[in-house]
Amino acid sequence: MYSLRHLAAALALFGLLSPSVLGDTPINPGFNYGTDKVRGVNLGGWLVLEPWITPSLFDATGNDDIVDEWTFGELQDRNTALSALQSHWDSWITESDFADIAAAGLNHVRLPIGYWAFEVGSGEPYIQGQLPYLQKAVSWAETYGLKVIVDLHGVPGSQNGFDNSGHRISFPEWQSNSTNVQRSDNIIKTIASMFANNPNVVSIIAPVNEPAGYDGDQMLSVVRQYYYDSYGNIRFPYGTSQESNTVVLLHDAFQPLSYWSGYQTPPNWQGVAMDTHIYQVFSQSDVEMSQQQHIQTACNMASSLDSFDLWLIVGEWSPAITDCAESLNGRGVGSRYDGTYPGSTKVGSCTGFTGSASTFSSSYKTFLRQFWEAQTITYEKADGWIQWAWKIENADEWSYQAGLANGWIPEDPTNREYPNICD
Repeated sequence: MYSLRHLAAALALFGLLSPSVLGDTPINPGFNYGTDKVRGVNLGGWLVLEPWITPSLFDATGNDDIVDEWTFGELQDRNTALSALQSHWDSWITESDFADIAAAGLNHVRLPIGYWAFEVGSGEPYIQGQLPYLQKAVSWAETYGLKVIVDLHGVPGSQNGFDNSGHRISFPEWQSNSTNVQRSDNIIKTIASMFANNPNVVSIIAPVNEPAGYDGDQMLSVVRQYYYDSYGNIRFPYGTSQESNTVVLLHDAFQPLSYWSGYQTPPNWQGVAMDTHIYQVFSQSDVEMSQQQHIQTACNMASSLDSFDLWLIVGEWSPAITDCAESLNGRGVGSRYDGTYPGSTKVGSCTGFTGSASTFSSSYKTFLRQFWEAQTITYEKADGWIQWAWKIENADEWSYQAGLANGWIPEDPTNREYPNICD
């Protein structure tokens, strides 16, 4: 039975009614967004596999064609794959990680999870078993006073073709099939209903990570409609006009923030935040920059971040300045920095820029501290930041945990050695 609220929402989404009838009740999530700063880490590579985060898990298969979670289930014995996954889920992130994250002065974790944790379609080789770990994570977060962003990191058909969507393919297929989108809508409804009564812990739901908006309107038109639908699914999860206190976090689809100006803004829409991801390693020009240019590039973003009209969180970023981490660009794919990536021009050797921090020079560690501070200072001009990622097997320059252990990330994220680095 559809309520008047649902009818009004549907008409508004199709431009037949002003969204103002949706109401303008202020939201009361479990965190004071817009006033207090989000400071957090991503629990990457746990419930969605990424070869560069846990290369040993992929190397152990002995099969170079296993490049993502799809092929991890498809191209090896199912019991072998399930055993490896369960061991990984049990060990990669544990309660002690949540204790350490809270002790480091952080207040959020972003938890990527794939659609296949909730339902697997015919012919899809994904292996399930992630949901108990999602529930454990929420329980641990509550114990240690952390807020959780549940992030639907992979959707049916893949929204970007990257291995981080679960399925590395040449071109995303999610947007080309309405069944894919409907399945995604249903999963968001499931997630929203799971946590609607717990906004003090699961304060945010992100309906999709990094859809490939650079592929043009064929993707962006679907994304925009999916975001409208997700607003209804997350903010009104009870099947009535009752609103939740869960924030909706929309990724910018790799579009400039100006593209989203005026989209789902108050007072007609409440509890919407924008997620932007800022890396300086995924193009030839990025990896050619000097260390000082990397710092200045981060500092220069302050004005655009500060002026945006929604809550704005930099939901992924890193102190890394090369793409040298093994498998970062995909398993079996090289790096731009050392010229092994197809079509790239070598900048220098990767030695000393990735791997164990024990191989990092003192000057490089000093730079990592400066770059980390430049970015966190800048991103707090918006509403905060969530670093990618808490743990990485063999790329310490990306790891919050390794940064804490080796001194380029402070034990208190508000402690600055270079408070004027952007002045």
